[in-house]
Amino acid sequence: MKKLSKILCACLLSLSLAACSSNDKPSDQTEGNNPTDERITVKLGVVGTTNEWWDPAIAALKEEGIDLQLVVFSEYVQPNRALSEGEIDLNAFQHYAYLNKEIEEVGYDITAISDSIIAPFGIYSKKIASLDELKDGDQIAIPQDPTNGGRALKVLEQAGLIKVDPAAGYTPEVKDVTENKLNLQFVQVEASQTAALLDDVAAGFINGAHAVDNGYTPNQDAIYIEQVVEGGDNPYINVIVARTADKDNETYKKVIEAFKTAETVKVIEDVYKGAYKPAFTLE
Repeated sequence: MKKLSKILCACLLSLSLAACSSNDKPSDQTEGNNPTDERITVKLGVVGTTNEWWDPAIAALKEEGIDLQLVVFSEYVQPNRALSEGEIDLNAFQHYAYLNKEIEEVGYDITAISDSIIAPFGIYSKKIASLDELKDGDQIAIPQDPTNGGRALKVLEQAGLIKVDPAAGYTPEVKDVTENKLNLQFVQVEASQTAALLDDVAAGFINGAHAVDNGYTPNQDAIYIEQVVEGGDNPYINVIVARTADKDNETYKKVIEAFKTAETVKVIEDVYKGAYKPAFTLE
């Protein structure tokens, strides 16, 4: 009986240890490579349908368990509001000048966490082939938002058509025009609508995404294109933006890493033919 009792105790102890061992960690799962882990979804707000440069990042992040979803907005005023209200996690549609203006005027608590692209601003026309053909009193369509409208005026100044008050900085308004020898008339509309006005005006400014959406190739079709100098404090570099509280979010850092790759650069160069340029250097 004593021998039988010892044998039974030994068996019970062996079964107990085996059970404890099996509950510690499944043998087919390791930390960070768990097939049962929930996937992470990151919603990225963009404007327009021209966003192919995100395709390589979307594919790469999918392999890491991150689903990057593009949320498309039709107007520039929408993505910052959506980000601030928590409807999306990031946005990537605006340059520094527009972002800073929005923060100043609306009070959004949002922050640029990375540079992305540069989109040179172009002037287009269905009536003239060169700015030299503009006549006295001709109408020019420009975006009505302060930042892009101001940028349009600065481009016209760069082209030698007008002069603006230097005190207005990068975002002058029509009232800041100090010299206008051709008495050009400025038709101010929402940025997405300038292309639709080309039948009615002598020329108009079209932002990069809207230009491509309307079938234009800036380097080929614009009658004048903004001369952009990369680097420095260029206010027209586009950025990826997060809520300030999330600026150090590790998942968002992975999104940035997945974007800043040679694959992204190749898409920008092959698809957009100079309409956009990467605003980052490869490590």
